Amino acid sequence: MAEHKGKRIILAKRPEGMPTEQHLRLESMDIPSPDNGQMLLRTIYLSLDPYMRGRMSSAKSYVQPVAVGAPMEGGTVCEVIESRLAGYQPGDIVSAYTGWQTHDLSDGTMVRKIDPAQAPITTHLGVMGMPGFTAYVGLLELGRPASGETVVVSAASGAVGQVVGQIAGINGCRVVGIAGTDAKCAFIKEELGFDAAVKHRAEDFPETLAKACPDGIDVYFENVGGRVLSAVLPNLNDFSRMPVCGLIAHYNDTALPAGPDQLPAFMGVVLTRRVKVHGFINFDYVHLMPDFLKDMSTWIREGKVVYKEDVIDGLENAVSAFQGLLEGRNFGKLIIRVGEDPTL
Repeated sequence: MAEHKGKRIILAKRPEGMPTEQHLRLESMDIPSPDNGQMLLRTIYLSLDPYMRGRMSSAKSYVQPVAVGAPMEGGTVCEVIESRLAGYQPGDIVSAYTGWQTHDLSDGTMVRKIDPAQAPITTHLGVMGMPGFTAYVGLLELGRPASGETVVVSAASGAVGQVVGQIAGINGCRVVGIAGTDAKCAFIKEELGFDAAVKHRAEDFPETLAKACPDGIDVYFENVGGRVLSAVLPNLNDFSRMPVCGLIAHYNDTALPAGPDQLPAFMGVVLTRRVKVHGFINFDYVHLMPDFLKDMSTWIREGKVVYKEDVIDGLENAVSAFQGLLEGRNFGKLIIRVGEDPTL
């Protein structure tokens, strides 16, 4: 092979607070050769997602954390470079889960072939991938939106939020997006077709949100937590639904938030308004993946779903890009271009 050295970013130390290069270390690596039943994958694109912050922690969660010294986990789009695995040939483009590194071996587990003629291959890390699927199952299976209802989604310009809002619109709902900047609010209204957009960094955010939801909130798709959730609570309708996808406002917390304790007020709203709060992980609904791929590809082809991607060049920039994700600096689905894209 022409290449003998690759790169990877390992979890060198578990972070407390914001992860830095001290915790996520870039290092060189030997490019391995596949044995029988394996193939060598070259990473083209790496997905950066909020859930990765939890993987860096040793706290009990729904999966095992990344081991100290191991490459960070993450979804990728790759090219098959060498194959000794039936069904895969050099040049095939696949979605995989090879993590923050330029190369990896695979036995085909969690690998799916991609047809580059159907859509740009980056979409399989966003609207056609895990974030899109998360939006699909969270909203339709747990939110159960009905035509005419009001659906509110936080982090509305992000990879999951932008898809949630558009699916809600397809289902005839009034859609209100919450985002952090004027540019993001303009995007979700003008390009994604949301009915209203509210900036959560504005001083009058709670009042503006209430005005955008004159009939209350029937479905709140939770991605953020914090003061965003506090502003949503008074507007929840009886029998409203709250799919809980993420809590990005708290991922770098090193202690409980300062008082007063908001839990009694939250539980009071859940009780008196009979709110259904349901945390979920997308892989619990993997049986719906064929339906998702069929529906989403149709919506994209018909122009009913559009998407925005934020692509940053270079694996060496992944740590700073991930910090920006946790601080809301990205605009759209955050992707690292790790290597050359042969489909362009």
